[in-house]
Amino acid sequence: MTESRIRPIVMPKWGLSMSEGKVTGWLMKLGATVKVGDELLEVETEKIASVVEAGDQGTLRRIIGEPQTVYPVKALLGVLADDEASDSEIDAYVASYVTPAAAEEEEEAGPQYLVAELPSGTVRYAKRGEGDAAIVLIHGLGGDLDNWLFNIDALAKRASVYALDLPGHGQSSKTIADPTLRGLARALIQFMDEVGIEDAHLVGHSLGGAIAMQTALDAPDRVRSLALIGSAGLGPEINSGYIDAFVTAGSRRELKPVLQHLFAKKELVSRQLVDDVLKYKRLDGVDEALRKLTSSLFTGGRQQALPGAVLRDADIPIMVIWGEDDEIIPAKHAATLIGKARTHVIAGAGHMVQMEAANAVNALLEEHVGAGR
Repeated sequence: MTESRIRPIVMPKWGLSMSEGKVTGWLMKLGATVKVGDELLEVETEKIASVVEAGDQGTLRRIIGEPQTVYPVKALLGVLADDEASDSEIDAYVASYVTPAAAEEEEEAGPQYLVAELPSGTVRYAKRGEGDAAIVLIHGLGGDLDNWLFNIDALAKRASVYALDLPGHGQSSKTIADPTLRGLARALIQFMDEVGIEDAHLVGHSLGGAIAMQTALDAPDRVRSLALIGSAGLGPEINSGYIDAFVTAGSRRELKPVLQHLFAKKELVSRQLVDDVLKYKRLDGVDEALRKLTSSLFTGGRQQALPGAVLRDADIPIMVIWGEDDEIIPAKHAATLIGKARTHVIAGAGHMVQMEAANAVNALLEEHVGAGR
């Protein structure tokens, strides 16, 4: 029996702290023909609910994960196999499968979070992988490094991947000395200096995309390539109603419908996700930090800093990714860099396209970073 003929479907690891997930339902039936990227089942974690997409092709020969049952990361949930594989071979595979111990996984992965002391304040970050190339993941307004929980490990196969909480966000210092785009880009360069990154592929989502572009303009020798996901800084339009509501929302009832604007699939906004964002917003200094940023960057309901307008002259590989159903920044902004950047608009995804279409986004990023080395 060759290993390629039988492929496991396992509980994924979404994010640095995920240790288990609950199967909420299968989307494919036993015996179904599966293609790469097909949605197999739904899983709920303490952070978010999402679907598990097929990383291989074959026939769904076994369904092991029971709905409404919690399983540890990498537990066997199902089996894909070629039609030539016998039932006895599959049974033997299932019987011999051993779920890796969580303690062993954590020991191999190292600390989940690290801290860097910068002139602009304390910054929390995570690092995965040991490759020569460096990738830095930059989240958007009101986000944190967990916005990359479906991406960081996938990208760490051939590169050193860093994800940070921007100043004013997550578990970083809440004081923002300079809330301008140039000030945020300066903080990013300070971070790269502190952790020893000479140059990096910058991947920015929303506001993070504008920060990445500004960094490429201010310090072009520090940036190998840019990947801009639902990026600010490419056009003046933005959903100012969302921005205002996010800043002012103070209860679960107020915040949940606001966060649903981030996703095409509204059911992905779980109670835990709402609670996590609400907990962040109630921290001392967060309200002031968010108001400083929004008044500096999004006054009058428009984006004030548009680094994309001058990025055409930069000698750097650029890729633009957008969710077709983005309700925060219009997908038409993806056309701003046509002729300069490779552009991909993904159907069925919203502003958080790196979560909703993680497999597709990860594949695009891996190809882009590989070409930019």
